[in-house]
Amino acid sequence: MDAFDPIQLHFNFDNSFARTFKGFFVPCQADPAVAPKLLQFNHALAVELGLDPVALNSEAGLAIFSGNETPNGAEPLAQAYAGHQFGGYASQLGDGRALLLGEVIDTQQRRRDIQLKGSGPTPFSRGGDGKAPLGPVLREYLIGESMHALGIPTTRALAAVTTGEEVYREKALPGAVLTRIAASHIRVGTFEFFAAQGGVEKVRDLADYAIARHYPDTTDAENPYLAFFTAVSDAQAALVAGWMNIGFIHGVMNTDNMTISGETIDYGPCAFMDTYVPGTVFSSIDRHGRYAYANQPEILTWNLTRLAETLIPLVDPDKDRAIKLLTDSVQHIQSLYETHWLSGMRSKIGLTTEDPHDLELVNDLLWVMKDGQADFTLFFRRLSQALRGDSDSVRNVLEQSGAFDVWARRWRKRLEKEEVAAESSAQAMDRVNPIYIPRNHKVEEALAAASDQEDMTPFSELLSVLSHPFDEVAGKEAYAAPAPVTDTTYKTFCGT
Repeated sequence: MDAFDPIQLHFNFDNSFARTFKGFFVPCQADPAVAPKLLQFNHALAVELGLDPVALNSEAGLAIFSGNETPNGAEPLAQAYAGHQFGGYASQLGDGRALLLGEVIDTQQRRRDIQLKGSGPTPFSRGGDGKAPLGPVLREYLIGESMHALGIPTTRALAAVTTGEEVYREKALPGAVLTRIAASHIRVGTFEFFAAQGGVEKVRDLADYAIARHYPDTTDAENPYLAFFTAVSDAQAALVAGWMNIGFIHGVMNTDNMTISGETIDYGPCAFMDTYVPGTVFSSIDRHGRYAYANQPEILTWNLTRLAETLIPLVDPDKDRAIKLLTDSVQHIQSLYETHWLSGMRSKIGLTTEDPHDLELVNDLLWVMKDGQADFTLFFRRLSQALRGDSDSVRNVLEQSGAFDVWARRWRKRLEKEEVAAESSAQAMDRVNPIYIPRNHKVEEALAAASDQEDMTPFSELLSVLSHPFDEVAGKEAYAAPAPVTDTTYKTFCGT
């Protein structure tokens, strides 16, 4: 276990951000952890990254994941960025509790960031301790890996460790560090910071870098920077549509939490809906519902408009023309989103072809679900059973099923146009409608056991179930069931 030298562990770092953007990050070292312990290690992800999982799942790996040792080739740094937080502009945010160790090229030739989160203060900490409690670290690990299994683009977790010290929020909590993997950590807020601090040429450098790293196909476009904006818009529209298709609420869609790559990032006050209520808000800090479930598509456009503003000087030397070109592109974002969303919803109800009345059919179904107070996940999962002759399975999810029966007749007529066997459609639906999601009460149970009792068993069992969200397993019924009814409104909290 401890035969490996953490300094010599082979990461094959190639740190392009550090080479390219001097002045837009601060070199920084992690705080040492007094008594680190490895709680969770992602063996499969390590293999995908081209790393040695045996060498990393060791005392040497623990030294790196805790921030106690810096491997050869790493250049730890805190990235600078700005951001609109709940609509208000903050000119300097940056990595207040995270360090980018460096970049590696994975087995699929993709460049991936390796970052420590919760590793101590940086110059961007704004008076904070830069640490992370165990609960938020495990929440990000759990939900990120669940999103990956659900097919939603996301940052991922390579390891979670405890530090052996306490961090103080409302009370003393065990401290922890997450090792996060991302396509990059470039955010809309990164562009906002470069535009404010570096001027046009630095924004151009950043855009060129982001194009080369994430959207190389736009390099040869007639207007590369406009094509880049359109590509980012499409990636983010697909991402938010994916969230909406599975009932996910990010909870804090600030521009500094919106990646250029189109990955979900920063699982703070996120959660999944149980009962389908479009106005659902879980985040304790979202007091006015800005980031409610139903508002996420609108915020998508709002955030991307902030990105567009930074690109005006690049798109055309004539400012008015640049604004017009970008405005036209912004105005297409909702149609991009609706295309992705409707495609996902078609799949959820067994459709593989397009019909002009599909949008009305889907929207009417959502009205039935809202009126019937349906559990979002269970309703769609059980809908396939209606094609197998068991309509009661889905009807039982609704408080009243009359409206569903009317809708179902229209649905069956629409399915007839598919000319596909009912069982084939049902199987296809089961491949996109999960039976297992991170139910909020099960997540809380797992995090409480880990934080309060040092018992990782509930976490490990939940992670195992969520790793195969479409495969129903006998004996795991409790993981598919909604939370028991209580008078308490579920709230989530940021992990800072």
